[in-house]
Amino acid sequence: MKKTLSVLALSLVALCASAQEKGRFETHDFDNFKLHVYYTNDAMGDASYIVEGKDALVTLEQPLFKDNVAEYDAYLAKLGKPVEQRIADYHLGSTGNHPVIMAEGMSEFTSKGAYADMMKGFAQGFGDAIVPLPTGKKSEVAFGSTQTYAGVPFAFRHGATTDFPGASILIGGKVWFNHWAPMKTHVSHLHISSPAAIDAQIAASEEALQSGAELFIGGHGGAAKADAVKFKIAYLKKMKELLAENKTEASFVEAMKKAYPGLPGADGLGELAKVLYK
Repeated sequence: MKKTLSVLALSLVALCASAQEKGRFETHDFDNFKLHVYYTNDAMGDASYIVEGKDALVTLEQPLFKDNVAEYDAYLAKLGKPVEQRIADYHLGSTGNHPVIMAEGMSEFTSKGAYADMMKGFAQGFGDAIVPLPTGKKSEVAFGSTQTYAGVPFAFRHGATTDFPGASILIGGKVWFNHWAPMKTHVSHLHISSPAAIDAQIAASEEALQSGAELFIGGHGGAAKADAVKFKIAYLKKMKELLAENKTEASFVEAMKKAYPGLPGADGLGELAKVLYK
């Protein structure tokens, strides 16, 4: 895990050289709440969220880059409702000195060791472009529990076993939040960092699909429908099959390209192969 986080930090800092465009919002309406999705378009491909209840708001994975924070906070203010809770699940962001909610164990996990080193790497690489680390009080939520914020139930479940020890969260029975949103692209080596991660992500994706959710979101990516989850499950099963059949990185990469011609993200297959064959 420590090595994976170090690679993550170095890989993402390297992306900082490209100019950052501003993000965009989209809104999804459900029976008793709205979900506002903020695509940051930052160097990490992060997404942030606002759950809007009748009388209050809940933020989820607030952005890290200052330009995004200004845009996100302005949008938040325009909604004209108080923020009841701020959830920092997998990502620390712009919660400042506000109290935050985290899954049990994540407060300690993010405050020391590899995760803390990763955040220091971001601070060194991105400098003043990102906000300082949050200083607000952290409260933890037990896995298996359901909390009601802004009149909307948030069910906290364990995330993928090979990922950070954060939570998958079923929001209002309609939206499934995970660390990585399902996308119809080749997966990153930052997402699938070992052969064991393939099975773990298949299991996590199948749980998401069986949750009854209509929309699937993540700290990386954005919002997707169930067809993207089904694609991810089939894709990972095919990856596992091709990994067993191919003895070299090069043949694996070619087999993946042949299995999914024209699928975006093929240029990252070489890095994926490195972590799967090490």
